[in-house]
Amino acid sequence: MEMDIRRQFQQYFGNEYQIAAAPGRVNLIGEHTDYNQGFVLPGAIDRYIWVGLAPNSEQRLNVRAIEYGENYSFSLEDMHPVKGWPTYLLGMIYMVMPEKRLPHGMDVVVSGNVPVGAGMSSSAALCSAFGLLLNEVFQLGLSRMEIALAGQKTEHQFAHLQCGIMDQFASLYGKAGHLMKLDCRSLEYEYIPFDFPDIRIILVNSMVSHSLASSEYNLRRQQCEAGVAVLRKYDTAILSLRDVKLELLEAHRAELDNTVYKRCRFIVEENQRLLDGCDFLKQHNLDAFGKLMFAAHDGLSKLYEVSCPESDFLVKSIKGLKAVKGARQMGGGFGGCIITLVEKDFAEIFIGDIQEKYKMQYSKIPECYITNIDQGAHMVTPKA
Repeated sequence: MEMDIRRQFQQYFGNEYQIAAAPGRVNLIGEHTDYNQGFVLPGAIDRYIWVGLAPNSEQRLNVRAIEYGENYSFSLEDMHPVKGWPTYLLGMIYMVMPEKRLPHGMDVVVSGNVPVGAGMSSSAALCSAFGLLLNEVFQLGLSRMEIALAGQKTEHQFAHLQCGIMDQFASLYGKAGHLMKLDCRSLEYEYIPFDFPDIRIILVNSMVSHSLASSEYNLRRQQCEAGVAVLRKYDTAILSLRDVKLELLEAHRAELDNTVYKRCRFIVEENQRLLDGCDFLKQHNLDAFGKLMFAAHDGLSKLYEVSCPESDFLVKSIKGLKAVKGARQMGGGFGGCIITLVEKDFAEIFIGDIQEKYKMQYSKIPECYITNIDQGAHMVTPKA
């Protein structure tokens, strides 16, 4: 893949250039908790977006997308959101630009193997790789957290998705063999070893494409905020659902719209599942952790209502298969991947079984990805 980028860059631009790579991510447990100032437990995976960059003498961003065979060119004199994925590049330039303009325009080539629309955060990987490059090439002096926050602001202002910080953080701070327990309020984090050599993380793609920028995602955020507004009347220390105890929520259930109550209950329970899950991982108790994953999916489906028939079918079917520890829908919802923990000796059998079951039900074969927890975003050393 890196050789593809080098060849394409030389073909289209012929300049000296630098390359950065940033991974997609999985999130073992803790879904939709990030924008509620709660906890998440992501890990970077061994699927990457590669970006090559060389400054040019124009005030323009010229882009080549290898997979799509597409070329784009944008003026940097008047940056604004555009349709499609190039908006992330423009957004990152806009967010990291110092008070004065960047001294050059830039030629960019993008490639990668993070599936789009599968819940592995391809957009965060793109922002992270590009942000790392901008910081390196133009010597901006940004920390990794500042690059992550720029990626989040890009999602907010250029992709119109009010996401939390988890995806960008995971892509930039990933550590091989470790998950990251991130406090999305304080941004403090702890590396949690994921030391299970006999386990494989397998992502089963429902092949149902979803858009996190849909109105449903932002609506969930509004519903959570509506719940906080009611509960704060009884405890002014409550700043988000992260501060809400289940007992308080139940005590004032009658004052909440039923839909708002269900959203709040899921978030409160999901935060506790994550804290319990970290303890189980430290105790090397993967069976208990897996049960929490199944419980999380049940909540995503029935309380937060961000699942879909295909995802529910997959989780139900996976639960009945041999050597499975846990599974749930991963990502924003409405499709995408089911993250599954499977004993490595049964990985190929598992893939064959679940593909056959899904084909029988929906007449299509789900893609399956065996992933490993890998390092975060990094500069790629040029080869001679």
